Amino acid sequence: MESLYRQWKGFISTVVILFNQGKLEEAEKLFLSALQEAKEGFGDRDPHVASAYNNLAELYRVKKAFNKAEPMYLEAIIILEESFGQDDVRVGAALHNLGQFYLMQRKLEQARGVYERALKIKRRVLGEAHPDYADTMYHLGTVLYLQGKYKDSEALVRDSIRILEDGGQGESMICTKRLRQLAEIYIKSDRNEEAENVLRKILHIMELAKGWNSLETVVAAERLALTLQSLGNLKEAQELLERCLDARRALLPEDHIQIAVNFLHIARVKMLDSNKLQKSNVYQARAELDMAKDLLSKSISVARGNLVPSMKGKGNKQSYGASMTTVRSRQSAMMILLQSLNTLSLLEMTKLEREESKDPYSSEAESALHQCISAYKEFVTEKSLCDAPGVKAEYLLCLKHLVDLLSDKKTSSTDRSSKPALQELKDEIKRIEVELSKKGGRRS
Repeated sequence: MESLYRQWKGFISTVVILFNQGKLEEAEKLFLSALQEAKEGFGDRDPHVASAYNNLAELYRVKKAFNKAEPMYLEAIIILEESFGQDDVRVGAALHNLGQFYLMQRKLEQARGVYERALKIKRRVLGEAHPDYADTMYHLGTVLYLQGKYKDSEALVRDSIRILEDGGQGESMICTKRLRQLAEIYIKSDRNEEAENVLRKILHIMELAKGWNSLETVVAAERLALTLQSLGNLKEAQELLERCLDARRALLPEDHIQIAVNFLHIARVKMLDSNKLQKSNVYQARAELDMAKDLLSKSISVARGNLVPSMKGKGNKQSYGASMTTVRSRQSAMMILLQSLNTLSLLEMTKLEREESKDPYSSEAESALHQCISAYKEFVTEKSLCDAPGVKAEYLLCLKHLVDLLSDKKTSSTDRSSKPALQELKDEIKRIEVELSKKGGRRS
């Protein structure tokens, strides 16, 4: 029997290596063989069989073969309960895995139920100071967050962080991830001051751990800057965003979409700063608006460039996944393009309002919004862009702003024969709203 155990252990080690290397087809064949060998060598209801079921379930989860994965997770749990009892820590670990499976599919009620049971087992067996207990607590908090139960979610996530901090892991990447979740909960709960404190802590950890020669530090600083912007601390927000831009330019090609994002964020801060300055320093307020327009032009140019892939070399900068061949990258580029054009339209309207014109119509604002519509129609022949809810939502904002602008338009000598009629725009708005509501229904 001892030789059988050794043989089994070596076999599983080989399969796990293949799995971790992403060789899923080879791993699946060997996992199936492992399951059969476990049944023949140890018996159908042996814990080794449960382990084989669980491994196969995890592989099918990664492959998104959910209909194959779930029964294997459940069978593994049943065998472990038969072997060790319902309150054994191994049952708790298997339930945690099942919870992750449900969470991945956004089956939140099922995930909540198995996480709650796993948490009870781990509390009783491992104690409330154990990191595995904190891990399940954090995942249950994530489920509650997705269900909109922010108060309950906050308590769990905060306690899971405390356990890590008490165990000397307060500056680990696991703890940092949980701090990010806590900050997000505070933001969703309109508690931006508390979010600011957490985000400052995250940035401090990232600066010590990785320095500014890391995009993770840049992203942490950017999150803090956007929260400061929402709190009206525009000076520090701009300083942080400008430092983020400098860091990204050192790490990424100049035409990377993250640089376009940075341009857009700084432009928005400058527009807000311009509004604050309008009463005290009209000249500086106009200068801030002009700088914002220049930044938006750069953002638009970079985003467009990412949607029309170029064969030019990217130099020797680190790649960080800069290739625009990925679906997510192209979706990001389209969203930034639409956001930048929409923001440019708002900027042009702001300029017109400050001139105290009797006619609220701005041809420059209208032109920016028509560019939004043209860009969407030009690129959404790609199914990956057309189906993206985020892209559709940005397009919808552009449509609504254009309808508002044209509705306020009194007279114009401009030839409108090539421009969509108001009714056509309203019909398009209804169509996009219906599509978005269907997408939302499927996600829930």
